[in-house]
Amino acid sequence: MADFKTHITTSTVLGFAYGGAAYSMFDVPLETSVLACGLCSVSGMLPDLDSGPGIPLRESLAFAAAFVPMLLMDRARHMGMSAESMVLAGAAVYLAIRFGLGWLLRRYTVHRGMFHSLPACVIFAELAFLLCTSGGLSMRYFKAGAVALGFLSHLVLDEIWSIERRGLGLRFKQSFGTALKLWSKSTWANISTYAKLAVLTVLVLNDPVWVDVSPTGEKLHNMARKVVEQVQRREAEQTQR
Repeated sequence: MADFKTHITTSTVLGFAYGGAAYSMFDVPLETSVLACGLCSVSGMLPDLDSGPGIPLRESLAFAAAFVPMLLMDRARHMGMSAESMVLAGAAVYLAIRFGLGWLLRRYTVHRGMFHSLPACVIFAELAFLLCTSGGLSMRYFKAGAVALGFLSHLVLDEIWSIERRGLGLRFKQSFGTALKLWSKSTWANISTYAKLAVLTVLVLNDPVWVDVSPTGEKLHNMARKVVEQVQRREAEQTQR
């Protein structure tokens, strides 16, 4: 499989191309283009979060722990949080990602599991959509697309490295097909991944940004909002019991 240097170099080059094209050809603001470049670059490490202790996990967690609280500031302001509350919430998010998420990933993930899959790519793109709330729908698509591009570059490279030349022909290694996949051999991993995908899809559609997009967008938003309200109502009832 491709090593860390190959992955991060490829996703960084793609990030520069992605952000540069957006800035020069589509008049995307410079700061947004630079942010997309960074998101694409870092996303090239994300599938290897399941690789256990090592550079990809350590660097990805450090970046996410520092970066996610900043991305959440716009949403926090819309929620009416005070500056002190935002600082405390940011610190809590940092600790949860840096230590809590790291512990879970080291304990419960298997290398070349469902982190190396197309559903996982969509999951991380949806997380980016939810975190990057500044700008209109097109800018949120743009930033989520940067994450998807970087993530996909990792999966494609892993598949390419699973093919080797043997004389005049090609030989497929046992790892071929374990990156660009829709499911794994683990039933529990499949259920867990698609459950996360379903939850995040509902949360994405629940975002108010869809209300003014089109009649279909508003309809999907209302459906998702009802699902979220039902879940919140059930949680409240269980708490009262």
